[in-house]
Amino acid sequence: MFDDLPPDLERLETLRTWHAMWVARIDAKINRVRLEAEQRARAAAVREERAPDWLLEYGLNRDALPNAVHTGDCHMAGKRSKGVDSDTARRALAGGVTACTHCRPDTELGVLD
Repeated sequence: MFDDLPPDLERLETLRTWHAMWVARIDAKINRVRLEAEQRARAAAVREERAPDWLLEYGLNRDALPNAVHTGDCHMAGKRSKGVDSDTARRALAGGVTACTHCRPDTELGVLD
């Protein structure tokens, strides 16, 4: 059945050692990939737990004023967003900061023009 293997014990033991080494490397890599996936899942769960209720989105300038208010789960909020409480979001809207047209934080907060 496996006639392609060498007939002598020395070469068979060498092949077994070689393959055992590769199986150990593969097992180690599988364990690392599983661990990384678990860490990513835990980090995502922590981020979801701590998702703010309201976001202020800022412009490109580091000293920029907020240019939009979003709900905490708005898909349109950019990376330059900062979580705030409802009072801060209301003050921003009352101060002229634009409400996102997708998530409508002004409606959710009860702020009407």
